[in-house]
Amino acid sequence: VGKKHFKKILHILLQRVCLMTDKNLSQLPPVNAVLNSLAKYGINFQMYDNVRVEPTDHSFLDAIKFAKKGEFDAYVAVGGGSVIDTCKAANLYASSPTADFLDYVNAPIGKGKPVTVPLKPLIAVPTTAGTGSETTGVAIFDFKELKVKTGIASRAIKPTLGIIDPLHTLSMPERIVANSGFDVLCHALESYTALPYNMRSPCPSNPINRPAYQGSNPISDVWALHALRIVAKYLKRAIRNPEDREARASMHLASAFAGIGFGNAGVHLCHGMSYPISGLVKNYKPKDYNVDHSLVPHGLSVVLTSPAVFAFTAQIHPERHLEAAEILGADIRTARIKDAGFVLADTLRKFLFDLNVDDGLAAIGYSKADIPALVKGTLPQERVTKLSPRPQTEEDLSALFEASMKLY
Repeated sequence: VGKKHFKKILHILLQRVCLMTDKNLSQLPPVNAVLNSLAKYGINFQMYDNVRVEPTDHSFLDAIKFAKKGEFDAYVAVGGGSVIDTCKAANLYASSPTADFLDYVNAPIGKGKPVTVPLKPLIAVPTTAGTGSETTGVAIFDFKELKVKTGIASRAIKPTLGIIDPLHTLSMPERIVANSGFDVLCHALESYTALPYNMRSPCPSNPINRPAYQGSNPISDVWALHALRIVAKYLKRAIRNPEDREARASMHLASAFAGIGFGNAGVHLCHGMSYPISGLVKNYKPKDYNVDHSLVPHGLSVVLTSPAVFAFTAQIHPERHLEAAEILGADIRTARIKDAGFVLADTLRKFLFDLNVDDGLAAIGYSKADIPALVKGTLPQERVTKLSPRPQTEEDLSALFEASMKLY
């Protein structure tokens, strides 16, 4: 199809486009570039810029209401994981207008129904190097009533197209680069160490009921290890020098690579435990985040438990934990296989210390008195906790949270 005819087809198919972003990004170059492009080609659009950083069920519902009213033919999401996830949800429920909100929310919090309706095209333009949301069929939000994070997981909500442009990441402040990068780090580590795909059970009788996350497998392993090597080489550079375009570009790619890996394999305990850490936030307001509410950035909530988690899971497949530690800079030549978890945990602590990460959960406002609530918030996260290579009891989770109160 020639360029002229392609434009005509766009005009026929795309009568109304929803551009979704947040208040901060709406004033920045990535959104301006999209606005100029839509205007240049005469595409009729409406902009929704009320996405909440770290979305809630209420903010999802507001975006869904906008999408239903707009009757859009396509969606363009410009932003980090919060924006892209919100746009996925808006597209899903606008395409399924009679569905109750909890119909598609992950069980046991929601009904976890399979998505059988066709969705509209969604173009995702990530502006952070972290979530990999442009590659995944997952949308995460805070369920305010339960004070815990959950989400929607279905291949049907994957974006139609992801546009990876590292220039969009140049406006990210230091701490946003760091916390986004920690998400990439944990995506890679968790998907590589997840329960293998052939050890999952029970097998659903109908393929439509297969979970989005399959467990570690030979294909996701390739993406996870490649992403981990990029993180080891470039994350510190990307944080310390905002003008280092090679580092920023590499981390942007690593985010997508890790997204492809974990979007297929899944994540496990770091993410499962992170959801109540974010959901039960008290008064913590991170540096470099221009928000009017308390929040624990997702990447930070994930990485703070990583030393404790991998010390715990290393009993299963210790060689993978040692391999990860070596990629991150550890000298494993004299390491004993039974010490794999401690080697990886120490490597992660050094990595985080070098990057000025808060000293554990206590530094972001939690104490031992909060552990029962944190455990309670982790228990419903079966979608990911069951992917841990090592099963865990409530007592195990309590011990992991306690070990994560202080890192250094």
